[in-house]
Amino acid sequence: MATGTFDIIHPGHAFYLEETKKLGGTDAKLLVVIATDKTVEKHKRIPIIPQEQRAEMISKIKGVDEVVIGDEEDPFKIVDEKQPDIIAIGPDQKFVPDKLEQSLKKRGINCKVVKIKDYKKFDLDSSCKIIRKIKNTHFNENVFDECE
Repeated sequence: MATGTFDIIHPGHAFYLEETKKLGGTDAKLLVVIATDKTVEKHKRIPIIPQEQRAEMISKIKGVDEVVIGDEEDPFKIVDEKQPDIIAIGPDQKFVPDKLEQSLKKRGINCKVVKIKDYKKFDLDSSCKIIRKIKNTHFNENVFDECE
């Protein structure tokens, strides 16, 4: 299982999902849990892309077998339902694997939590960097005419 916001899709997302799937071996099934819009707003910022569209885009990434949108009331609900063997934490996520594993065990969920430490380095390797670049780019006044 991999979890995340996946707001503006970039190569770092694909890398994280590929690395997560490798953890399970050759027959692994990759389930991705997409953070709800409210969860993203609470913990990060207002999402650019709505949760349903983020889920649709992640479902198109090679190697992803199933995508679900998280539960705002109980972040562990889907983990309870799906019972993954492994949960992978992305390199930019603030969870501490040992603490998360202990929290899961208290709920009767016995799964390994692994932090993906590597990151595919690009100039625009996070949604925030992409947003910042757009904000700081000085566009000619007609640049958005084609977008209407």
